[in-house]
Amino acid sequence: MGIKDRRTKILMAMLLMSDDSFKEVALTPDICAVFDLTMNRKTLSTLMQLTKEEYLDHIPESNPPIYKLTAKGFYDIVLTYPVFRFTQEKWDGKWRILSYEIPEKKRELRDRLRREVASWGLGPWHRSFWVTPHPIIHSLRDLISDTEEQQYVQAFEADHVFGNRAELIEKVWGKTSREKEYRALFKTWHQMLSTDQDKVSKMKEVTSSYINILKTDPGLPKDLIGDSWIGFEAIILFREIKNILLQQSS
Repeated sequence: MGIKDRRTKILMAMLLMSDDSFKEVALTPDICAVFDLTMNRKTLSTLMQLTKEEYLDHIPESNPPIYKLTAKGFYDIVLTYPVFRFTQEKWDGKWRILSYEIPEKKRELRDRLRREVASWGLGPWHRSFWVTPHPIIHSLRDLISDTEEQQYVQAFEADHVFGNRAELIEKVWGKTSREKEYRALFKTWHQMLSTDQDKVSKMKEVTSSYINILKTDPGLPKDLIGDSWIGFEAIILFREIKNILLQQSS
C-alpha cells in the first residue's frame, strides 16, 4: 500500500473512493482490503477521532459503516497528496517560497524539516530554496512555530513578474520525467488488469501503484501545467477502473 499510518490510510480511502463532490463512502470489506484496513478496535477508534475532529462525517447506524470526507479532511490529506487540491479550488496566482539556512552541525533539524515539507508540492529551485503554487504558509507556520527550526526559515509569497514559466516548471519539478512516470503507470495498470486475479486484488495493486506516484506529484494547477496534463487523465482513469472493479465485485 505504501501508507503505514492508519489515519492517512483512512483519509486517502475517503478521497480516492469518492469523487470531486466528496460523496459518501461505505467501508465495505472490499474497500478495507484495498487499503489494508481491518475493522478492529484501533481502526474504529481512529474513525471516531477523525469524526470528532470534523475530518469525516459519519452516517449513523450504517452497516457497513459509511463516512464522508469533509472539506477540513480534504485539505488535511492534500497537504500530503497535493495533486487533488486544484480539483476543488482555483489557483490564486501566488507563489510560495521557502528558504532555510540550517547549519551543518544541525543537520538533523534540516533533514527533519525537509521530510516534513517534502510532500507539500514544493520543488527545489536552488539549494535550500523551494517554491510551490500551493497555499502552504499557514501549515508551515504551524509546523515550525516554537521550534528550533523557526530561526532558520524564511517564507515569502510572490507574483511571477517575468521569465519562462515552462522552463521553471521543468527545472523545479521535472515535468518531462513525471510524464514518463505516468505513462509507465498506465502500462502497469493495463498489465494488472489483464491478469487472472480477482477484482479486489487488482484494485489493491492499481491503488498501491497510484499512491506511489501521487507521493511525488506536486499537484500543479492547470494554469501552470495545462488542461491536458497526464496527471489529470490519471485521476479520471483511476476512477473509471475503481467503478468497474469495485461495483462488479460487490
